[in-house]
Amino acid sequence: MTVMEKEILSLLTEDARMSADKIAAMLSVDEASVKECIRGMEESGLLVKYTAIVNSELAEEALVEALIEVKVTPKKAEGFDGIAKQIADFPEVKGVYLMSGAYDLAVFIEDASLQKVARFVSERISTFDGVLSTATHFILKKYKIEGALTERENADNRISVQA
Repeated sequence: MTVMEKEILSLLTEDARMSADKIAAMLSVDEASVKECIRGMEESGLLVKYTAIVNSELAEEALVEALIEVKVTPKKAEGFDGIAKQIADFPEVKGVYLMSGAYDLAVFIEDASLQKVARFVSERISTFDGVLSTATHFILKKYKIEGALTERENADNRISVQA
């Protein structure tokens, strides 16, 4: 990865809406070079997606989010990749990560209810050949998402109590 790619990625990670001309001005390079570099990173797969981080509590979304730890027996010639790709194909799945520790995969999912998450684990993930066990953790509150705090500083979130 070039120095310019690292600098552009750093800026886009902080603000994915930053324009090529603003990046060019900040890096003291021409806009065409920035656009070419970004296009190259997109085509190579280095730059995967531009996204917005939404505080679901303020958006009043009714989605239930969970982290499912999955212990698997890796398949010969595929390792962990085969089962990870199968799990990743489900639309409820928002992320799949190979992990060290007691469990092999961390799977993040979103669905409409606790029951649907439970059914997803019992009817889909648990049925794969090689899945030995799972542990499901429901996400109750997010304090920080992708490096951004969910609550604004100086916000008074205390509950008023009167006698």
